[in-house]
Amino acid sequence: MMLHDVNIGINGHKTRKRVGRGPGSGHGKTSGRGHKGAGSRSGTKRRLGFEGGQKPLMRRIAKRGFSNNFFALKIAEVNLSAIEKAFEVGEVVTPEQLSVRGLAKGRFDQVKILGDGDLTKSLSVTAHRFSASAEEKILAAGGSTVKLV
Repeated sequence: MMLHDVNIGINGHKTRKRVGRGPGSGHGKTSGRGHKGAGSRSGTKRRLGFEGGQKPLMRRIAKRGFSNNFFALKIAEVNLSAIEKAFEVGEVVTPEQLSVRGLAKGRFDQVKILGDGDLTKSLSVTAHRFSASAEEKILAAGGSTVKLV
């Protein structure tokens, strides 16, 4: 197959099916509805989820089980390497500042500082959680850590 053959036969706008216009149209007489039976006359509907007699999806899937995942805390993780780039010496790092500078994105309940990367600046870091290595590196750089409750 060549690249110029890919879109051959694909129409952006398909012409609508004109039914009930006589035998020459190919959709005359019963207009594609067949003889008698369900759906042959006007005003018929199919039940929501009806799959032609096959066991419907809503009856095939399990109804038991529950997950507490909806109620779990959303924790934003921020690495020290990102904090190193975004903040200057002596600044106060808070969850609000991390969000403003694009380090903690989206909706979150808590912020956790992870120890990936090196920290050379002394910063006062305020967060809900710290990994052990992150806390060591912040203190080693001459900074301080404050845990929010």
